This record gives sequence, structure tokens and C-alpha cells, in this order.
Amino acid sequence: MKKLKKYCLLLSTIIFTLTACSAEEKKSVKEESQSKESELSADQKILIVYLSRTKNTKALAEIIHKKVGGDLVALELVTPYPDHYQTTVNQVSDENAKGYLPALKTTIDNMAKYDVVFVGFPTWGMQLPPPMKSFLNQYDLSKKTVIPFNTNAGYGIGSSFETVKQLCPESKVLEGFTTKGGIERDGIMFVMEGEKEKQVQIEVQKWLKKIGLVN
Repeated sequence: MKKLKKYCLLLSTIIFTLTACSAEEKKSVKEESQSKESELSADQKILIVYLSRTKNTKALAEIIHKKVGGDLVALELVTPYPDHYQTTVNQVSDENAKGYLPALKTTIDNMAKYDVVFVGFPTWGMQLPPPMKSFLNQYDLSKKTVIPFNTNAGYGIGSSFETVKQLCPESKVLEGFTTKGGIERDGIMFVMEGEKEKQVQIEVQKWLKKIGLVN
């Protein structure tokens, strides 16, 4: 009986040792994989393109830029939208209905050099704004990693992220980021400051880590 107990004790020790080694090996492989991913991310050339009307998306783009670096570019139109809110709402609704793509004043030199392209925009009429549709139609983002980010008036992203995927069929579209911005309709304009800005910075850091862009 004593020999049996000793045998069982020895067997338990061996199993525990093997399990611990296996777990340590898995941990080592995971850490090595994460390290390689970080090294690859460091070599990637990044472009951050954004459309902003009330400067909330601009502020979000700048937060992302501070985290990942790269080139930061504001999307501007040949003919800007009217300052009057409802007039712009009506114009955008008409453009969406007709599939009209407004001409862009902004040009991107040598798009081919970028590996990762962030595209930022507010939600307009629960859709992707026409100027961003113009951008995604104008430039070839195939084989690139595309990452959407968004500000909205509290109603969410609508169909905007899905439209990004549809317009980038040959791209790797990662999980996007969204946060509540201003509510221009109610006269609430720029809100990305103070405690709101600090909270968004924390959320952006978590998001970028989740999608593998930062450690």
C-alpha cells in the first residue's frame, strides 16, 4: 500500500511538472507572437484621413495620431458644405439618394507607400458621409489594413462601418472605434475636451491595443 501511495505521489508530481512546462511554453510562444506583431506594427507606414465638421472627429484623429504616429490628413472638398446645419442635412440626403460623390480638394501623394489607413468621420444621416465615400472610391486601398473611427450624436455608426467594408473589398478592415461627439442640431458643437477627452484617450488606447496597433 505504501509503495502504491509513493507511486501515485510520484506520478502526480510528474504530471504537475509537465503541465507547468506546457503552460510556460504556451506563454512563451504567445509572448513571442505578440513581440513579432509589435515589431511588424512598428515598421508599418500609417495614414490617418479624417472628415470633421464640428472638430470632434478632428480631435479624435489627433488622439489616435499621438498614439500611432504616421501622417495626419484632413479631408477637404472643392466646394465645402454650407455652414447652415439644416441646409447641409438636406444636401447630404440628396447626395446619398443620388449616389453623388463630391469632388475632393485633398489629394494624397503616393498612396501606395501606406500599409495602414485610418479613416475617420462623423455619422451623417446614419450613413457614411459622401466625402468619405469619395475618398474610398478615389483611392486604391486593396491589400492595405483599413481602420474606421467615428464620432456621432448619440445614434451610433448606422451603416457607416459596413459601407467602409463594402468600399474596401480587397482590404483588411479591422474593428472600428466610435464615441459620442457633439449634437449640432441642438447647438452642441465641440465636446472633445476636459473629462470627455481624457475618457476617450483611455478608450482609444484600449481599442488600439485590442486590434494590435500598440502594446
